[in-house]
Amino acid sequence: MVPSPSGSKLLIVRNSENDSPTHFEIWGPSEVKKDIPVPRSKHGSVYSDGWFEGISWNSDETLIAYVAEEPDQPKPTFTDLGYKKGGSTDKDCGSWKGQGDWEEDWGETYAGKRQPALFVINVDSGEVCAVEGVGRSLSVGQVVWAPSIENQHQHLVFVGWPSDARKLGIKYCYNRPCALYAVKAPSFESEAIQTRNAIEDMPIVNLTRSISSAFCPRFSPDGKFLIFLSAKGSVDSGAHSATDSLHRIDWPTSGKLGPSFEVVDVVPVVMCPEDGAFPGLHCSNILSRPWLSDGHTVVLSSIWGSSLRLVSVDVLSGNVSVISPNSSNFSWNVLALDGDNIIAVCSSPVDLPQIKYGYPIGKTAVDAKWDWLDVSSPTTKCPEKAMSLLASQEFNIMKIPVKDASENLTKGASKPFEAIYVSSKSKKGDALDPLIVILHGGPHAVSVTSFSKPLAFLSSLGYSLLIVNYRGSLGFGEEALQSLPGKVGSQDVSDVLTAVDHVINMGLADSSKIAVLGGSHGGFLTTHLIGQAPDKFAAAAARNPVCNLALMIGTTDIPDWCYFEAYGSEGKSRFTESPSVEHLAQFHSKSPISHISKVKTPTLFLLGSQDLRVPVSNGLQYARALKEKGVEMKLIVFPNDVHSIDRPQSDFESFLNIGVWFKKYCR
Repeated sequence: MVPSPSGSKLLIVRNSENDSPTHFEIWGPSEVKKDIPVPRSKHGSVYSDGWFEGISWNSDETLIAYVAEEPDQPKPTFTDLGYKKGGSTDKDCGSWKGQGDWEEDWGETYAGKRQPALFVINVDSGEVCAVEGVGRSLSVGQVVWAPSIENQHQHLVFVGWPSDARKLGIKYCYNRPCALYAVKAPSFESEAIQTRNAIEDMPIVNLTRSISSAFCPRFSPDGKFLIFLSAKGSVDSGAHSATDSLHRIDWPTSGKLGPSFEVVDVVPVVMCPEDGAFPGLHCSNILSRPWLSDGHTVVLSSIWGSSLRLVSVDVLSGNVSVISPNSSNFSWNVLALDGDNIIAVCSSPVDLPQIKYGYPIGKTAVDAKWDWLDVSSPTTKCPEKAMSLLASQEFNIMKIPVKDASENLTKGASKPFEAIYVSSKSKKGDALDPLIVILHGGPHAVSVTSFSKPLAFLSSLGYSLLIVNYRGSLGFGEEALQSLPGKVGSQDVSDVLTAVDHVINMGLADSSKIAVLGGSHGGFLTTHLIGQAPDKFAAAAARNPVCNLALMIGTTDIPDWCYFEAYGSEGKSRFTESPSVEHLAQFHSKSPISHISKVKTPTLFLLGSQDLRVPVSNGLQYARALKEKGVEMKLIVFPNDVHSIDRPQSDFESFLNIGVWFKKYCR
């Protein structure tokens, strides 16, 4: 669903689940003005994944550029005599179509998806053209129109990921090299005009040769410059996610593209922020229209420690300002901008999402203080019982000193890490509520203070929550993040145990009633903890956990991740598709399965059969080994779920079982 620049039209794309056409519905104020069916012979489904996805109207609202699956590649035809050069038809009983060459996809959540390609549709005629000049060596996405210049052919700017080598998994992985490219848009003019303009044709242009990563292109309202995000910190180091940076290139007013562009750094990577200071950008997306009224300031949602904040960035000066309130530890997300008016949403672990309207108080929006007003919610109010349960809870962000900080650590890695603590406001005499330790995946991700229905459910059952952002998490500067690779299974485990001891020593937790829950790398930590600290936890639950890197290396869509996290900075250069015995021994030594002989904690496993990131074999091997040892375990496999296990029914069943499991062993 994409509105046109004027707001007078609305595009709704309806992908089909079979061989039926994809429908482009052009809506007016209250009705469908045009329905354009696009057959599968033109292209497959339009991408709506949030990464390759890109749909963009041109300025006069006559053309729409978008990303869709390329058409099916021709299949070879066979007869009982062998290969047949000509094609076959459904009525030709003596021949059949074979499989053809294997087409590699981008891994987790992209299974079966064909190569993303660029197309333009003419709203008036319904004609669809593939964009020429972009070879199959690039997977494309995030397309936008370049500024329109009179008597000049229109150009498209898009992100391109090299895809002629191995396609390593791209979901959650920002360490895949990418660049911004410009290419001439298809012409829907007459053949005579096209022939006359052909003299001015130019090949595809790489706009960002000097930087290893560029995505989320956004033109300024006046068309004078183009900004973009970069994950060069991830690409250059090998970390699947790291601190982002923001950059700018000046767009030629003539519309003629030269061979190279100067990339200007707007917001660089922050290595070690001072206490409470800006920790660098951590945002994987920018609004399609992110500009305040001055035309050179953008508003972003960015991770800042254990919360999300709204920041404004002057892309000419590089000045970064916080515009969400500093009076609370709520997390904020920007939804839309109109001039200097902002619509955002804020929430906390104990407060439901609330829509807010923000406006500046002062002469200019950049220097102004921002005021925020509640916006009435159009949805049905939450039941009173649920509101009462939430009102009885409170949360705070704890600073936890690093245990045994050595002189070998960088300054950023020596600073305290954070944990979000959620508990009941009322105390029950001397009795303490049981504690659930919550661990995020990644490991280079973060848990923020936004509302989570599953975690609110667990706290409503009478548990306190300790949500640990161990060193290596996003939002605390690059030095702290890069301190973890090479030390997984030790530094992160130590941080979690330090956080648990911290709340026990504060009198906030009973050491005999502690459970641990995590998924992916959080499951890696969960299974490490019950092996390295077998008397610490009364119960555990792991969602698609990494249990054995030596097994994972040959089955995952991101084998490079195994090398980087096991070896640290040298892992990127060590990576190979054929690991040596030495490599496999290193992977095993870093894995939870190396401690399985000590495990005695009852453990619940929740696995997705369609997981390409941490294939189901990893959790199954560990669960079977526990069963062989006689350790209490339960295993639930969701046949249609991928790594996140986020189908509504599966999510519901997962956390219902987690609640029952913890009630059985940790009350």
